[in-house]
Amino acid sequence: MTSTTDGRSFLDSDGGSDEEVIIYGRNLSVDGLEPYTGMAFPSLDDARDFYYEYAKQTGFTIRTNRIRHSLKNMAVIGRDFVCSREGFRAAKHSLRKDRALPPRPVTREGCKAMIRMAARDGGKWVVTKFVKEHNHKLMTHCKFLGELPTINILSEEEKDKKIQDLYHELQRERERSAAFQQQLCMILKDIKEHEEFMSLRVEDIVKTLKEIELCDL
Repeated sequence: MTSTTDGRSFLDSDGGSDEEVIIYGRNLSVDGLEPYTGMAFPSLDDARDFYYEYAKQTGFTIRTNRIRHSLKNMAVIGRDFVCSREGFRAAKHSLRKDRALPPRPVTREGCKAMIRMAARDGGKWVVTKFVKEHNHKLMTHCKFLGELPTINILSEEEKDKKIQDLYHELQRERERSAAFQQQLCMILKDIKEHEEFMSLRVEDIVKTLKEIELCDL
């Protein structure tokens, strides 16, 4: 883990170069260009769109994988975009005995192809890791068009804002829960003190009754 002077804590570090010569924008043509370590973009959306177009041109689809947050304010400071065939499907999905239909075809084959983006000062996003090689056949252009997933309507900034909103809501709920717990402890304490007081009153009454009985004898 490394930290910057502005309080951002990076959970991963690949030792890539931070010297960006060109910042690629939204209107970049992908033809003949592939990602490389140190490649910079003005926003995470631009980086995602570039890798999406690169994947489309190359013959594979992508999805978001790991997201790294600042330990200070939960802001997104890193994101991995991976080949859709990254990882493996959990065995429980294919071994289910209550399955009514046959399992879906295997779509995850442990592919390592990916691009890792990291936030830098000035709002730039830089490629810190790029794995080009796939362990499966790439799709032809015609087949690719039929399998192309729709792009999420929410932008990366909108997703990040939702994450931060949820984080702040969680903090408020924790504070509210702590206040409720404190009130509950006070109530239980009052009940205990009341029980002790009532016990003493009952003992006094019993003692008085016994004294009255002795006097009557």
